[in-house]
Amino acid sequence: MNHLTDWTDLPDAVWEACLDRARWHRAHPAWTRAAAGRALGLLFFNPSLRTRTSMDVAAAALGAHAVTLSPGQGVWGLEWRDDARMDGEAAEHVREAVGVLSRYVAALGVRTFATLADREADHADAAFRAVVAASSVPVVNLESARWHPCQALADAAAVCDTLGDPRGQKFVLSWAPHPKALPRAVPNSAVVMAARLGMEVVVARPPGFELDGDVLDFARQAAARSGGSVTESEDQHAALSGARVVYAKAWSGGAVYDDPGAEAARRAGHADWRITEAALGRTAGAAFMHCLPVRRGVVVDGDVLDGPNAVHLLQAEYRLWAQKAVLEWIWEVRGSGFGVGEVQGSGAPSVRA
Repeated sequence: MNHLTDWTDLPDAVWEACLDRARWHRAHPAWTRAAAGRALGLLFFNPSLRTRTSMDVAAAALGAHAVTLSPGQGVWGLEWRDDARMDGEAAEHVREAVGVLSRYVAALGVRTFATLADREADHADAAFRAVVAASSVPVVNLESARWHPCQALADAAAVCDTLGDPRGQKFVLSWAPHPKALPRAVPNSAVVMAARLGMEVVVARPPGFELDGDVLDFARQAAARSGGSVTESEDQHAALSGARVVYAKAWSGGAVYDDPGAEAARRAGHADWRITEAALGRTAGAAFMHCLPVRRGVVVDGDVLDGPNAVHLLQAEYRLWAQKAVLEWIWEVRGSGFGVGEVQGSGAPSVRA
């Protein structure tokens, strides 16, 4: 089965084909019957605006029917741990729930965030992997504890549209302040995404907010294949100098698992990492990116979001085109002219070397 757990689990050829196809879809928007007769189940353990809407519309645009379910809200609460004694709120286990859904639908999209309480489970992506293990149909990761592959594909397409050829250009992933501890799936995916594009990637973050070492290893391996590079910096001002893309994102520090109070205090002490017009003045007219939702005046100033260099709405638009490409790939829909290794002309330059 063509599961999309993360791009790090798949050959580069799949990533490249889906990226080209996402850009093709934006240049050639159309509704087809390529996936007629198929149903897509969307299982959201956590809130969603862009992912839910774009997956629903992407399925419909291919002629498929989407069904959205939110455990605990009109659907039984679900348990994913195999060793759990189910005497709490969860009334059903994913083994049964997903086992049944797999008999109703041709694919499942699943969102389940990090707990930020169980380090081992989050690092293993245990909740999402439990769903994959229970499914007899392809599963698409709609954001898990570790990764957000659909966001990464949309981000890559937006970067390519904005810069043309992104190779060798500077991409800064900048930590940003936030009143809440947030998961790392988006920054994890963003750093690997930019490295795949052959960019000069700099992760700017305060002390104590390092990304996991294995994530940076994935990024450096991707950079080695693409001709890019990956470095880290604790100096946001220096990191932003000469950037062509600035991607702001809040994420929690490692202490969130051991001492949430200390992590919150440390996070609150870095409010000056907010992205401002003055901060962007140190760049080379950089495009500003954010995955959304974004807190104005906390993560980034409204003047930046409303300015001419902001491309966050293009990123969000590309969620639709990217997810159409993903659905075509998992269902092996050849009638639409798409297959790995046989991507047809996109009307835009390929990012492949």
